[in-house]
Amino acid sequence: MSAPFSFTITHRMPQTLARTGVIHTPHGDIKTPAFIVVGTKANVKAMVPEMVASVGAQAVLANAYHLYLQPGHELIEKAGYLGKFMHWSGPTFTDSGGFQVLSLGSGFKKVLAMSTDVDEEIAIAKKSSRHAWVDDNGVMFKSHLDGSLHKFTPELSMQIQAGIGADITFAFDELTSLIDPYEYQVEALARTHAWAERSLAEVKRLRATRPDKPYQALFGVLQGANYEDLRKQTAARLGAM
Repeated sequence: MSAPFSFTITHRMPQTLARTGVIHTPHGDIKTPAFIVVGTKANVKAMVPEMVASVGAQAVLANAYHLYLQPGHELIEKAGYLGKFMHWSGPTFTDSGGFQVLSLGSGFKKVLAMSTDVDEEIAIAKKSSRHAWVDDNGVMFKSHLDGSLHKFTPELSMQIQAGIGADITFAFDELTSLIDPYEYQVEALARTHAWAERSLAEVKRLRATRPDKPYQALFGVLQGANYEDLRKQTAARLGAM
């Protein structure tokens, strides 16, 4: 990460790669490993901002797809970006919308657990309608609010996240299901790698054309489902970018 972001390793476990550390951001430090509180729509359900801090939360994660649909990233930018919009002074993250490739595209209404029963999940899917379609350029989403169609590309996702203004943004990625065959995992991973490169290129362009805007770090999302070889492959690819 570039300034004003940095990462400091505080402790290492001998004879392993395990470590603890601190991510330094413009809005405070995050001691790792950390649980990032989920505030999908710029709020944590059943909690006011002061309560979120009181339970020890270090950072909050919002979702670019949901905030794009409502209230809109332009409004959040006018309000002073995500932190001010949700009255949270600590570090913030935004997911790229890649999660919705699975949660809306499969029609499952939920993410598959590691212990998933395939027949049960297929039965659930048949009762649900599909709301996302993937191609190499991006994802076509059908809004769950009004049924309108929206095409997310890596470039648009980065532009939306720039408007939301979180400290750390996520590269656009394709989240797959654990019941997708290995061959599809390989295909989806190639897309995720290409989208990560496009996301990084767009972030660099936005930094150059918006020098007066907050500097945002970009987080590369590691995919590959439960296949160790694919996860090692994507870790190496993302780390080299």
